[in-house]
Amino acid sequence: MINDSTVEFYNSKLNLDLSSIKNLTPAQADKVRHYGTQAENLLKNKDLAMFIHHFKFEVVDALSNISAHTPDANAERVALSNQLIGIDSFVSSLRRAAYLKSRIVSTNEVPDTN
Repeated sequence: MINDSTVEFYNSKLNLDLSSIKNLTPAQADKVRHYGTQAENLLKNKDLAMFIHHFKFEVVDALSNISAHTPDANAERVALSNQLIGIDSFVSSLRRAAYLKSRIVSTNEVPDTN
């Protein structure tokens, strides 16, 4: 299940303090820009969007088909709701990466007047 690509992806994840973008080194800013570009490409990918929406529709359909109010049915509702939250969090992380890229690009385009 864990292979070399998985380890490489883990080691290349974005581990930067992004609270102050102006204090990033040029290498860190390049990493944020690259990460943001990858996120933008995924956000613009219509096939990915279709699969995400289909997944959400399937989960919502399964959620709406639960009519009982037993502990098992309630646990299934929670599990399905967590799946919806998970996919929304994934899309939010892509949007955040794209936003940070745009902030870095706009910060670098505007000369510092201090």
